Amino acid sequence: MSRQYFGTDGIRGTVGQAPITPDFMLRLGHAVGRVLRRSVARPSVLIGKDTRISGYMLESSLEAGFASAGVDVLLSGPLPTPGVAYLTRALRLDLGVVISASHNPFADNGVKFFSARGEKLPDDWEIEVEAALKDAPHWADSAGLGKARRLDDAGGRYIEFCKGTVPHSLSLRGMKIVVDGAHGAAYHVAPDVFHELGAAVVSIGCSPDGMNINAGVGATAPAALVRAVAEHQADYGIALDGDGDRLQMVDAQGRLFNGDELLYVMAADRLANRQPVPGVVGTLMTNMAVELALRRLNVPMVRAKVGDRYVLEELTARGWQLGGEGSGHLLALDRHTTGDGIVSALQIVHAVRRSGRPLATLLEGVTLFPQTLLNVRLRDGSDWKKNAFLNDEQQIVVKELGDAGRVLIRASGTEPVLRVMVEARDADFGRRCAERLAAAAVSG
Repeated sequence: MSRQYFGTDGIRGTVGQAPITPDFMLRLGHAVGRVLRRSVARPSVLIGKDTRISGYMLESSLEAGFASAGVDVLLSGPLPTPGVAYLTRALRLDLGVVISASHNPFADNGVKFFSARGEKLPDDWEIEVEAALKDAPHWADSAGLGKARRLDDAGGRYIEFCKGTVPHSLSLRGMKIVVDGAHGAAYHVAPDVFHELGAAVVSIGCSPDGMNINAGVGATAPAALVRAVAEHQADYGIALDGDGDRLQMVDAQGRLFNGDELLYVMAADRLANRQPVPGVVGTLMTNMAVELALRRLNVPMVRAKVGDRYVLEELTARGWQLGGEGSGHLLALDRHTTGDGIVSALQIVHAVRRSGRPLATLLEGVTLFPQTLLNVRLRDGSDWKKNAFLNDEQQIVVKELGDAGRVLIRASGTEPVLRVMVEARDADFGRRCAERLAAAAVSG
């Protein structure tokens, strides 16, 4: 059965347009509640959200839907997505619910779910919920309705969890850090984590008004962080996205470090401290320079499809711990069950502290390969996979690049466009290779 509502990261869309409407959210809460009650007599769920103004409306609708199915609800208020995952597990609840559209603008919103273990739920569960949405509702009577209450100390509990992911001996005294909360869910917790560990903290992007989430700040707009680090002469800057699961970092020289580089630092730091790193999971878009650098450390890297849920699936299947994406979704499964921007940042500053070396020097020898990405419009009805010209040219280019680059060709999922990406140590050569492949795609 194909899914009508669930995408790669829950249900997401524009507020006021189906399915991001109050009536659908009531139905969704009821359907999820009915699914939960198939295995638990009296389920309890936690609902958290980011700072979008639409969160109030969607929270109320979901709460009513759960209550109508006989499910008890705890409301955390604004809390990062990984905070909801942690508290769901810590409080022994049956489900975690996050109202957020992550890095999207405020006009969007969505819902995603975590299991009782704080993990993203499988496709089969989502299919079961979609089937339940088609069933007629079974409203609980007055005696069977669920109850709702506020969880007043959610932020404090999550702060303590984040600090607990690094050794008690870690002190950030003498370090000045700019924390950019993207005017999102981490605005009231992220600065406190680093302050309580001893850092002098400068906060930006921590004044949400319901409509400014991700607007010119945060991990998707790191220029604001670069400026703030320079202005305040800080040692480092940390940028999260609207729901707190992405991370970008900046050093005192204004260098921006993306998720690929930070993933390498996490792996190299563990190896330097004699901790096992059996392998690392990246994605199809992970920069080849990182793969080669890991190979020099005798650490294999495998590539999953783009999306943190696919990285997680690959890590789980292999029993590995470290994975991530260039966008800043980083996973350290021995620290948390899901990607967490604050926890990831703590792993990096811990690596800097215990090595006694600046972040940039921890990446010596890891120079990201330039990427050329061309969009080639396909003719109606054409099948690029059967294009002999393209296949032959791709084999030639791959041989010419050797270990100095790679090719990725994939179709767009939203338009009749073929995306041709060439990554090469030599930018000009990479661009010429990409143009050759694009020309072959058109001529086939």
